[in-house]
Amino acid sequence: MKKQTQIDIIVNALHAVRQQKPLVVNITNYVVMNNTANALLAIGASPIMAHSRDEMAEMLSFSGALVINIGTLDSLWHARMAFAVEQANIHNKLIVLNPVGCGASTLRTEISREIAQAANKLIIRGNPSEIIALAGERGQSKGVDALQSSEQAVGAAQYLLETYRCSVVISGATDFVMTSEGQVQLRNGHPMMPYVTGMGCTLTALTGAFAAVGEETGLAATAIMGVAGEIAAQESRGPGSLQLNLLDALYQLDTETLVQRLNIS
Repeated sequence: MKKQTQIDIIVNALHAVRQQKPLVVNITNYVVMNNTANALLAIGASPIMAHSRDEMAEMLSFSGALVINIGTLDSLWHARMAFAVEQANIHNKLIVLNPVGCGASTLRTEISREIAQAANKLIIRGNPSEIIALAGERGQSKGVDALQSSEQAVGAAQYLLETYRCSVVISGATDFVMTSEGQVQLRNGHPMMPYVTGMGCTLTALTGAFAAVGEETGLAATAIMGVAGEIAAQESRGPGSLQLNLLDALYQLDTETLVQRLNIS
């Protein structure tokens, strides 16, 4: 796919989210609920943090996409996630899976694989260690931190893409967006971003927003998150202010700034 075509996809997806304000159902972790909900609002989407099985079927009948983040996993949430995947499949909704801490425990790895196997339409978004562990390679993982580079996870991502018939986003200094049509590399963002908890989770939530308007590869969300993070870091003295400035950057981002700053190949 030509570079200009990729840029057009990103720009058009941003416009579509702001015009359509899609509803994104999030089963996400306690640590990042506020951050990710605010990021979705800032970009123009409509978030709902829905964790009750009693309303999940109804929610997924009219939502745009389902985001599953396993960060604060337990047996109750596991059952709810499985039911949500069933309902998303019934209603032909794309599922974005964030396998947080995959590889740090057997439970996280097994449940991540279970969700990926069950999903009919899927994007997997993770850091290199999570992607490697999900694919079954020996990945070093310490909590939810990535100890490998994104380049080292490309082979694992290709395996996931073929096994689960999905798109895969690897987050790192260089972000990789991998689909059946090939891979795109994005080199935006800032070294300060890993010092704020939930930056990857925010990208996962944004991926759900863009999937809800038809951009089902993760490309638009990854590009926009990187550019917004880069802008936010310029205005920030440290991680605390970066967290706030990121929301402003997402809200204020315009097409001209996005295209000018985008580092894509």
